[in-house]
Amino acid sequence: MTATAGTALDIPTGDGTADAYLTRPADGGPHPAVLLYMDAFGLRPSLRSMADRLAGAGYTVLVPNVFYRSGRTPVVELPGFIDPRARPEIFERLGPIMRSLTPDLAMRDADAYLRLLAGRPEAADGPVALVGYCMGAALALRTAGTYPDRVAAVAGFHGANLATDGPHSPHLVAGDITAEAYFAHADQDPGMDAEQQERLSAALTAAGVRHRCEVYAGAHHGYTQADTSAYDPEATERHWTALLDLLKRTF
Repeated sequence: MTATAGTALDIPTGDGTADAYLTRPADGGPHPAVLLYMDAFGLRPSLRSMADRLAGAGYTVLVPNVFYRSGRTPVVELPGFIDPRARPEIFERLGPIMRSLTPDLAMRDADAYLRLLAGRPEAADGPVALVGYCMGAALALRTAGTYPDRVAAVAGFHGANLATDGPHSPHLVAGDITAEAYFAHADQDPGMDAEQQERLSAALTAAGVRHRCEVYAGAHHGYTQADTSAYDPEATERHWTALLDLLKRTF
């Protein structure tokens, strides 16, 4: 892993300013760009550490606060170790914020994030990769279908409600995706059950999207997040292997 350099920055959007974290190899040269979509707990030290690890593998990584309309980071105060079962009030506060980020608003923001990367000297020219965690997996999926000419790869880990039977389900953009896709589900995640897993895979197959969908046995929703009770070290390392393999194939 190479040395990295990270910095806070602001991203102008159509609705204000999104605070964000940008990290890249310390050599200063342009590197393939990755837009990393946060989980519901937001932009915090553990997520910055994940972005730094990705940057250390040779990528320029942008992590925006997608909840910026509700405030700068931290939007909601969090304990150092997050156990939603012991602290149900966390999701009581986050729920309305999550629901306020509609698909239309999220995709308008995605354009701003992608434009920011396109204009940064640390980011190489050409399409970017997307990676999302938990709710970020849905944002990554939607972005890949909304801006297909700007995305080379998309990955989602322990995403929930990616392929519901609702009229606005994220999987409905599959027909517009041109990127290679990888999705890793947690088999202990009721928000992404076997029916949804099959629906997502079938939609990607029908659209001719090169993809792989896998189920991580024994893993729970949020398994990559080291500061939460869902963290699973073995599943997390498996996720790193899969993600880096995808990036190597597509950049």
